Amino acid sequence: MPIKRPPLVTGEIYHIVMRGVEKRIIFPQEEDYFRFIHDLFEFNDENAVGDAFRKNIPRTVLGKVGTKKEKRRLLVEILIFCLMPNHFHLLLYQLKRNGISNFMRKMGGYATYINKKYRRVGHLYQGRFRAVHIKGNNQLKNVFVYIHTNPVELIEPEWKEGNIQDLKKAIKFLENYRYSSYLDYIGKKNFPSVINKKLFREIFPNKNECRKFTEDWILYKYRARIRELGDVVLE
Repeated sequence: MPIKRPPLVTGEIYHIVMRGVEKRIIFPQEEDYFRFIHDLFEFNDENAVGDAFRKNIPRTVLGKVGTKKEKRRLLVEILIFCLMPNHFHLLLYQLKRNGISNFMRKMGGYATYINKKYRRVGHLYQGRFRAVHIKGNNQLKNVFVYIHTNPVELIEPEWKEGNIQDLKKAIKFLENYRYSSYLDYIGKKNFPSVINKKLFREIFPNKNECRKFTEDWILYKYRARIRELGDVVLE
């Protein structure tokens, strides 16, 4: 059944999600995460991608984005990104008509890269991307924390149900997870040239507020579970 999504309007913000076909891994190795992040920068441009980029990126430049010299004509503002082993999240502000659709089409180049690298055939992604229209500051704050806390499930699979075994470890893991824009928001320079932080800097005036809001959400889940188990714990 085709995915239904809202019209993508210029000047609006959308939460984009794409999953691997049959929930398969789409980032087999660390360098593949870095390749995708580099693609986020490189493909966010109305200009055509040069022939040199179509080849595999050498290991020496992995993670080094923002070095493109010619003036870019952005399709979208990338506000947030988070890569998980079998899916990814993006929060995009559409700058131009069909900007998101054109950007996501160009990001299909990552699938070509993976197929060539691993000598595989067929689709990498599970159909078309999903999009949710984000309206207002409350939704923006919620999507900020929702996207950025996704990696916690890699070490605490049931954390969203409040079942966290080690709260401090979960928070520390999140603050060291490189394949996300979260580090740049909390003051750890990671891939600053990929994202535009201006909007969320208006919502969270400083890095400490970004961190506190995110950690409070994890703590809320944890405390809710403790409250549910309160009688048992006391016994």
